[in-house]
Amino acid sequence: MDGKQMTDEREALKTAVDVLDTPVVAPSVDGNATASAEAPAPSTSSALSAEEIDRLTNDIVAALKTVYDPEIPADIYELGLIYKVEIDDDRNVVIDMTLTAPGCPVAGEMPVWVENAVSAVPGVAHTKVNIVFTPPWDQSRMSDEARLAIGMF
Repeated sequence: MDGKQMTDEREALKTAVDVLDTPVVAPSVDGNATASAEAPAPSTSSALSAEEIDRLTNDIVAALKTVYDPEIPADIYELGLIYKVEIDDDRNVVIDMTLTAPGCPVAGEMPVWVENAVSAVPGVAHTKVNIVFTPPWDQSRMSDEARLAIGMF
């Protein structure tokens, strides 16, 4: 990943895009690696400092990248399965995620894996994971890294 792409991704991560791809104001993290760079800037009204939001953002993304779909050799973040991550002033984290298919064999287990990974991030008070299917996941949500990992290039 080149420097510009990493900067663009970090900027996209500082804001949230809900499951309808409508921008909302931080403190939230967008899990869609292809998020629009036109999303609004983070709110400054949070009780968390910008530095703390950045640290939590980076640590949460790193934690999400440790969770893999067992049938696909790419992590759930790069696959685009994370639709929204919200961090409130009390450091509670709410994650909206989807599955590659509603009948996914690990549908009952994967949210627990995500909750455990994010809950282990220093500074996170509580984590709640919601499974959503709107919009349905498709391959367009995957990052270039995920496409490369599964041989789509």
